Amino acid sequence: MNKYLFPIYAILIGVGIAFLTRKQKSIYTKLLLSFSGAFLLALTLFDLLPEVYEHLDAKQTGFFIMCGILLQIILEFFSKGAEHGHVHIGKDNSNFPWLLFISLCIHSFLEGFPIHQHNDIVYGVFIHKIPIAALLTSYLFRSKYMKKQAVAFVFIFTIMTPLGTLVSNSVNLDQNFLVSINALVIGIFLHISTTILFEASEGHRFNLSKLVAICLGVLIAYFI
Repeated sequence: MNKYLFPIYAILIGVGIAFLTRKQKSIYTKLLLSFSGAFLLALTLFDLLPEVYEHLDAKQTGFFIMCGILLQIILEFFSKGAEHGHVHIGKDNSNFPWLLFISLCIHSFLEGFPIHQHNDIVYGVFIHKIPIAALLTSYLFRSKYMKKQAVAFVFIFTIMTPLGTLVSNSVNLDQNFLVSINALVIGIFLHISTTILFEASEGHRFNLSKLVAICLGVLIAYFI
């Protein structure tokens, strides 16, 4: 049951952080983002990547991983990088951001697929979603969108990852197809996590707190 609930818990925690820090910028959200990038990257390399290579031809695996990276680049063209903490929404814009919404939903739906076969990945998704949800909620409620629209955005975004896990778990899909989707998601995770790590530095220098957060993320992922 945790594989369905943890992504939901992550959004709720992120929304809570957004409300608690709505009047000030919190350095802890940035540190959590750095930690989440390292944690997700490490879990992908330690848990998800080896198994995909066991079930697919090496070149085929590399092809789907590359497709995942390219897919995430395309999604970010529309979402402007919201998947790794960059939410660019004009405060004076009252038009609902459909491209951002659809891109985030596709991303969230796909990242739910590996959770069925790899329960440890749910922890990576859980940690990854908290700062993203906090930043997204903060920008949504500072914008001029109707509150109903903002709430609907967050709600649908919340259920997309459990929906992806449910489809992976319930629908009778070919095993090779599922492994191929997992390889695609690896590419997505690799792009997001490395982007977070590279952008976690200011002027290409890691300060000590961010370095500790990143090392801690890798260490915890290794011992899970």
